[in-house]
Amino acid sequence: MTNTSITGAEAIIGSLADCGVAACFANPGTSEMHLVTALDREPRIRSVLCLFEGVATGAADGYARMAGVPALTLLHLGPGYLNGGANIHNARRAFVPMVNLIGDHAVTHRQYDAPLASDIAGLAGPNSRWLKSVDTVTDAAKLAVEAFEASYGPPPGPVSLIMPADVAWTSGASRAEGGKRAGLKIASDDVIEEAGRAITKAKRPAILVNGTALHAGGAELLRRIEAQGVKVVTDTFMARHVRGGGLYDAARLPYFAEMAVETFAGSDLLLIAGSKPPVAFFAYPNTPGAFTPPGARTLNLGGPDTDSADAIARLADWLDAPVAPRVVNWTRPEPATGDKFNPHTIGMSLAALLPEGALISDDGVTSGLPIYQALSAGARHEWLGHTGGAIGQGMPVAVGAAVARPDVKTVCLAGDGAGMYTIQSLWTMARENLDVVVIVFVNHAYRILKIELARTGAGNPGPAADSMLSLGNPEIDWVKLSESLGVGAEKVSSCAQFNDALGRAVATRGPRLIACMIP
Repeated sequence: MTNTSITGAEAIIGSLADCGVAACFANPGTSEMHLVTALDREPRIRSVLCLFEGVATGAADGYARMAGVPALTLLHLGPGYLNGGANIHNARRAFVPMVNLIGDHAVTHRQYDAPLASDIAGLAGPNSRWLKSVDTVTDAAKLAVEAFEASYGPPPGPVSLIMPADVAWTSGASRAEGGKRAGLKIASDDVIEEAGRAITKAKRPAILVNGTALHAGGAELLRRIEAQGVKVVTDTFMARHVRGGGLYDAARLPYFAEMAVETFAGSDLLLIAGSKPPVAFFAYPNTPGAFTPPGARTLNLGGPDTDSADAIARLADWLDAPVAPRVVNWTRPEPATGDKFNPHTIGMSLAALLPEGALISDDGVTSGLPIYQALSAGARHEWLGHTGGAIGQGMPVAVGAAVARPDVKTVCLAGDGAGMYTIQSLWTMARENLDVVVIVFVNHAYRILKIELARTGAGNPGPAADSMLSLGNPEIDWVKLSESLGVGAEKVSSCAQFNDALGRAVATRGPRLIACMIP
């Protein structure tokens, strides 16, 4: 377009809409008011208010995982970006496209070092695969399109576009064309042949998988590889994994380092597809930090920037692996009954009652693994894992996933400690009437840290240490908290109560919270 009567804000928002951006998760401030009104005039972009920037950035992550298109976040200067930083970190580790539009003081106002002034580029740079500032109105649309395109990488990731207030309100801009979406890299034929020959010579080959090989259709490919004698293991955390309904379900690399070392023990060949060589989350005394077996050969079919599904399909063809059946015989299991009420029995009931095609956003920390294991027997679903390790991801990712996929039920699994990081998500779920069931595991503790305290050899906790790991003084009333934010809630402490609450929640559209009181 050549119309030069629009403002810089209108040029940016309009150009992003032209590229295909259809959602904006926002927590704006004074510097972003002209961007807000530009969004008001752009019906192709759904604007979603979030009460905390960490909800906005996590929602953009969840949206991109399911839509395959970046969402826009609207953040207020450097502090606003920092508030959203943890979930931008998680999104970077999820390798999803995201465009962070960060408001700034007017160019002419920067000289005064106002209270909210900061080095936004310095703050945003480490988690941005591309970063620029729109310092002239004629560059607004061009940089918006450039940001959109850069978010696809490969690998995809968060980008940051800084927008000074005076550029936003100044007329003289025009929209820009573009919006190319780069695809992932394709492994070379030589790499595939090398991997195939290595497998035929290895005694105990293994492959670590992430990325597109865990999307729809990937399970059949992985079954073909396993049938050739290759041990198939997925990463501990994955952005998106299609599971259940009788699909082949590969082993998952354990979180705890000691168990992860055992997973690959004895392997003489380790292939990597859509990931990187496995390492521990943290260092521990007398425990290896890397999990590749000593003496094993490592072959990389491509990291997160590579289409792992394509690589594995071609590898299976090179090996002449027979085409595997799409599913094995599967029937929905029965929900848990009896006196035991814990993540294992909750997982059994979820496997029984989960609707077909549901999305599971995991921030369950210690409770998430039993649920993951149990749901392999459940209906077809997509598991949205905790990619970057910064807790507080689950509820925001559920918000974004539900906006992207309103046709299916979204379930969020949240530890009570993790849930409190981004509790404001509930308000957005209520405001937007999102079809999300939030299941909170209430054990009144940072239980994972109590486990880690022992594993790191830090000694027995005294009163001060125990207090820092406890959430029980005062206890959080999740029902009152949820209802105050507009989401109906109930507390359950038995299998029967949970089954009843979950059955009603999945049968009713709209947000609902179930607080599971874990002994």
